[in-house]
Amino acid sequence: MRTYANFQTRREFLAGAGGITAFAGALIPSQWLAWSSLGALADSGCLTDIEGIKVGHYTETRRPTGCTVILTEGGAVAGVDVRGSAPGTRETDLLSPLNTVEKIHALVLSGGSAFGLETAAGVMQHLEEQKVGYETRVAKIPIVPAAILFDLGLGDARIRPDKRSGYLACKAAKARACEEGNVGAGAGATVGKLFGMDRAMKGGLGTASIQVGPVRVGALVAVNAFGDVLDPATGIILAGARTPDGKSLVNSIEQLRQGRYAAPKASGENTTIGVVATNVALNKSQAAKMAQMAHDGLARTINPVHTPLDGDTLFAISTGTTTVAANLTLLGSLAADVVSQAVCRAVLRAKGLPGLPSHHDLAAPTKRG
Repeated sequence: MRTYANFQTRREFLAGAGGITAFAGALIPSQWLAWSSLGALADSGCLTDIEGIKVGHYTETRRPTGCTVILTEGGAVAGVDVRGSAPGTRETDLLSPLNTVEKIHALVLSGGSAFGLETAAGVMQHLEEQKVGYETRVAKIPIVPAAILFDLGLGDARIRPDKRSGYLACKAAKARACEEGNVGAGAGATVGKLFGMDRAMKGGLGTASIQVGPVRVGALVAVNAFGDVLDPATGIILAGARTPDGKSLVNSIEQLRQGRYAAPKASGENTTIGVVATNVALNKSQAAKMAQMAHDGLARTINPVHTPLDGDTLFAISTGTTTVAANLTLLGSLAADVVSQAVCRAVLRAKGLPGLPSHHDLAAPTKRG
């Protein structure tokens, strides 16, 4: 669990680097990439620092895909905010303050596009076996919202997370789970797709947390963005669209400004999905506001973000294990902070795949003969 202070602002950094025009050029030197990640992988905590949460992953071995389950077996209040225009979700209507059910019992983040929503059925099976769910006259019904990302372009698209995957992710869930990179829902995640998959890079799964007094806020994010991923402290691009030779990064926004982008025929093949959580007791309206503010963390680290080609969705959950009164200004601000940390960690922890280099593949120093 980590706190931050005395970060250099983006404007200060750019001025020190010779001005905005010097930074906005097409190529991002690899030594800047390596420098920008120094310290970023220090222990920053994880979502399970919030009491009452377990996290489990299922990572498919036949191709890069998988799912991630966030278990709140004691029940948790939840909200959601969907900003991208190509979402794939399940049970999000239940999270509206206007609707009856007050608590959820798990969340699922999955690859596999809409097919991946099947993973929630496996989570429901596991919870039913544990006698966890919303009490009705004849059965306990587990409440399991879910969101998916598109990763069908890597390997055989007929292989995707299913009911069994969700069940096994539950079996693997634990209270201290901080796995990152190519795991679970991040296994097939990619970023920087302005010029298509041939010039994209590997995304992944990241997590972080922060504590202010008794208040804890954590995040877990699967980063499969259309845009580039930036270090919010410096403005340096950590992973994103590459040059035609694949050896350097281009600045996607600068490419858009120069008119070097034609809208693709395919759409909705991206999406960053995740969850923020707190130990402070919230109602559904407050949880929804926390999820809304958490999206600022995506805007600080992904550019462009919330596009018609993304289905960006963030959930917020409250376990209510502390008696501190809810301060939404504090909680929402911390949520945005940990989301930005988790996004950066997702690409810094990712490992490259054939044709999809990771941050460290491009940032690694050249070996001497």
